Amino acid sequence: MFIDILTQHGVDATLAARCEKFWALVKAKNAVMNLTAVTDDDEAALRHFADSLELLKLPEFPGGRVIDVGTGAGFPGVPLALARADMSVTLADSLNKRIAFLEEACAELGLGCECVHGRAEELSLEKSRRDGYDAAVSRAVAQLNVLCELCLPFVKVGGVFLAMKSAESEDEINAAKGAIKKLGGQIERVAEYELGGVVRKVVLVRKHEPTPPAYPRRFAKIQKQPL
Repeated sequence: MFIDILTQHGVDATLAARCEKFWALVKAKNAVMNLTAVTDDDEAALRHFADSLELLKLPEFPGGRVIDVGTGAGFPGVPLALARADMSVTLADSLNKRIAFLEEACAELGLGCECVHGRAEELSLEKSRRDGYDAAVSRAVAQLNVLCELCLPFVKVGGVFLAMKSAESEDEINAAKGAIKKLGGQIERVAEYELGGVVRKVVLVRKHEPTPPAYPRRFAKIQKQPL
């Protein structure tokens, strides 16, 4: 059923089989380490893989150099890398155990993803990363204004930040507009799609000018005084 669910959502059988192989690695590691609360195969096919791959259906998705900020168990970054061998995908997470797992999994799958341990607000200060990516993506649960402060510094001018959100995020999106402007971006549009009868959103933030050097701030400051 795992592969069937993906093919029903427009994923070709070869890619679906590669996704299933990655899911097997996630499940095996999840038995000894908390990677995901999703344990059912069918639910994972829908919520982790089909959801991640929806990003590739967006005409604004640029490809090129992409960073998945707060990747967790590897979503959406690994499915994107499995689908697009032409992309350079960086998987970033603050928990070293997750990154160690992703390094092993990517080697097993023959993926050339860069797996980086570190906090987003520190990684984005590195010269090779700041303003260095065509796109940043994130499924993290933080509020959009916080996510934008963490993710937009990675994006080059003209690039996009794609924030994956639930249907009930309209107020959060509206509240983040001022912060996004301060960070050099602007919401271009909010895309919607349906997955298993549930509406999901992707907020497309286009970066029009460099993020001011004052951002991102230390995470404690971001939490205490969000933009």
